[in-house]
Amino acid sequence: MAAIAIVIVSHSKQLALGVRELAAQMVQGQVTIAVAAGIEDPENPLGTDPIQVYEAIASVFSDDGVLVLMDLGSALLSAEMAIEFLPEAQQEKVYLCEAPLVEGAIAAVVAAAAGRDIHQVMAEARGALLTKATQLGVVSRPLSVVSPITTNTESPTPEIRLIVSNRLGLHARPAAQFVATAARFQSQILVRNLTRNTELVRGDSINQVTTLGVRQGHELLITATGSDADEALAALQALFANNFGEDNVALNSPPAFHHEVRATTHGELSGIAASGGVAIAPVVHYQPTHIPITEYHVNDPEAEWQRVQTAIHTARQEIQAVFSQASLQIGDAEAAIFDAQLLFLEDPVLLSAAHQRILDNHINAEAAWRAVVDEVATSYRALEDSYLQERVDDVVDVGQRVLRLLAGNAAANLHLEEPAILVATDLTPSDTAGLDPTKVLGICTTSGSATSHSAIIARTLGIPAVLGVDAQVLHLADGTLMALDGESGKAWVEPESDILDLLTAKQSAWQTAQQEARATAHQPAITRDGRQVSVFANIGSVNDVQVAVASGAEGVGLLRTEFLYLDRTSAPTEEEQLLVYQAVAQVLDNRPLIIRTFDVGGDKPLPYLKVGFPEANPFLGWRGIRFCLDHPELFKTQLRAILRASVGHQIKIMLPMIASVTEVRAAKVILGEVQAELNQAGISFDAAMKVGIMVEVPSAVAIADRLAAEVDFFSIGTNDLSQYVMASDRTNPSVANLVDALHPAILRMVQQTVQAAHTAGISVGLCGELAADTLATPILLGLGLDELSVNPQSIPGVKQAIARLSIVESEAIAASALQQDSALHVRELISTSITPPA
Repeated sequence: MAAIAIVIVSHSKQLALGVRELAAQMVQGQVTIAVAAGIEDPENPLGTDPIQVYEAIASVFSDDGVLVLMDLGSALLSAEMAIEFLPEAQQEKVYLCEAPLVEGAIAAVVAAAAGRDIHQVMAEARGALLTKATQLGVVSRPLSVVSPITTNTESPTPEIRLIVSNRLGLHARPAAQFVATAARFQSQILVRNLTRNTELVRGDSINQVTTLGVRQGHELLITATGSDADEALAALQALFANNFGEDNVALNSPPAFHHEVRATTHGELSGIAASGGVAIAPVVHYQPTHIPITEYHVNDPEAEWQRVQTAIHTARQEIQAVFSQASLQIGDAEAAIFDAQLLFLEDPVLLSAAHQRILDNHINAEAAWRAVVDEVATSYRALEDSYLQERVDDVVDVGQRVLRLLAGNAAANLHLEEPAILVATDLTPSDTAGLDPTKVLGICTTSGSATSHSAIIARTLGIPAVLGVDAQVLHLADGTLMALDGESGKAWVEPESDILDLLTAKQSAWQTAQQEARATAHQPAITRDGRQVSVFANIGSVNDVQVAVASGAEGVGLLRTEFLYLDRTSAPTEEEQLLVYQAVAQVLDNRPLIIRTFDVGGDKPLPYLKVGFPEANPFLGWRGIRFCLDHPELFKTQLRAILRASVGHQIKIMLPMIASVTEVRAAKVILGEVQAELNQAGISFDAAMKVGIMVEVPSAVAIADRLAAEVDFFSIGTNDLSQYVMASDRTNPSVANLVDALHPAILRMVQQTVQAAHTAGISVGLCGELAADTLATPILLGLGLDELSVNPQSIPGVKQAIARLSIVESEAIAASALQQDSALHVRELISTSITPPA
């Protein structure tokens, strides 16, 4: 395979790094990409330096060829001059390409990863803009450049027909995976979009595959001609079957809809139950603040671009705060909607378009930003996909946030003089996150769904919400009395006295239960017969630990450290990590802190590390401890930081995705090396620090007795363990119903792990989502778990559930649960065995 290198030359270092990161993600780091951008002048960092370009080329030089992509002006002159510094033998293998910087780089790396020669790579880069122009209708679809194929009329060409089910169709990353897979085979792969009735195009061309405009639900015809045709088609079929590794849960979310007004009760409206609780208060209408923008000429476009960058930086901090809050309440998977907003702010194509618009037109930052955001939103809407429509909401929300910051407006938080129920068409994440729960007692909107952003944040804030009610509520006068029940999804306008009495009683009971839970949250969780069970918190940032302690956490059972590694262009330093670990430990004030070493790779790739081909099933791939052992320097850096932070604190190390004794021993060897290095340097650490493992792979359960002899504690991760035991991807809606952690097969795995741990004299906890399900609490106690680790908001409820139980009755329930034949029957067993609190 050709080892062609790419060099990106730009006036802006930020732009070049963004392009490199985007391109690298397309091919999972298979292609070497160097950057030569900006100049060392803090006052005016935009520019190019021939020596820097020369050094970049020399650092990645390959006899197979080096392709140099550049933006306009001095970048071209610097690149030409840089080549003159190279030896003559090397000069002829360096090619300057006039292709567009962003699109050209993506097309070039995909072609290079597929093993194309330098001339083919250049051709792909040069044709990159045709893809965009064709999709926008600027030019007619180009004729297919497929070479004539000689077919054997006696032997039909193997072909398959596939329906595209992943949410965004063959967008950039899936298209890159498709092309990379097609290029691995000798056979010629041809593709046609039957839904759009396109021509056949080459499957190994990123530009041609993209011009097919493949979206969710489209049917493709794929043919293969050659000696390995069947194998090629099978490999491509596997990509589609796995949705290109993408999560399709959102596809099956119920669409937002309007409910008819039911006539059963006067003034009753039916809607979607989005956030539990009862609210009774006057209504207040809410409309988002309009930000008027005027376009005007500017003399200093770079100053305007700097304003955009500053606003984006502030917007990123604001969104990260919302992201952290949502993670605590609903878990990382659902909170990823806010991660998508962060990615939008980092999109180099968007940033480049805004920058170029300011430079070319000499217009103000507000006008340029609004124009590019409107373009993106319009392009999403044109695809008419339910998932993409939801992303339009994100685009508009992020765009408005940056626009507000550019305009110098304060955050548009709603300030109410008196408590009220908020009535609106819809609420953006930004709108909802700024609400004061002491004044906004309820939310009633005419659109949205239980999985909409407004619903998610309403649950986070504890505000009852009913969404998707009839539009007549928009015509109610401010001050009209309303009652709503977020559990049943009903609202009442000017409710009658009998309805008010029922809702007031329900509200009182709910508030009493909440107060009781909060009152006992800081007390130990002790069963009726005297067994104490530790209740810890799962956290994913420094901010989370404050909430955890306030919620009654007795320690941290899982500190996910991935946040330190993701969304950046290089690995965190030892000092950066040390400060974070020390900050968390300080807040915990000598409570236990279990730090899980970074669980990246697979479905969470690091763009700044070179990895192999995209994995067909990343959950079965290169992640967790496997990734750490293959990157010992990264691993050592983290271990050093954890060890240094351990002085004076109760810190433990936990290793993820352990599948064998060999992995544990290898990790302990590296830990020993780090300890020896620190000793030699005279750096203090807790020499008695405990080391544990995540039990989340079935093989770890099978050899739990052997693993228990190697470590100090176990923590069972039921989220991954469930899908591995049931052979069902929990993100695949077709089989997600099988992935229920209360299935007897999974409960038996938990039992086997606990028994092995206790026989060896070590403790065992559980940090999966099952731990927060109070329905499961009696079974978990009955199976003998020593510790439950949950999201901070669940701590009061879990402690309350433990206090209502005895170990004797819990063991009886657990024993019976293990004999059931389905998760449904286990749930029925629990519901009939435990009397719910009044």
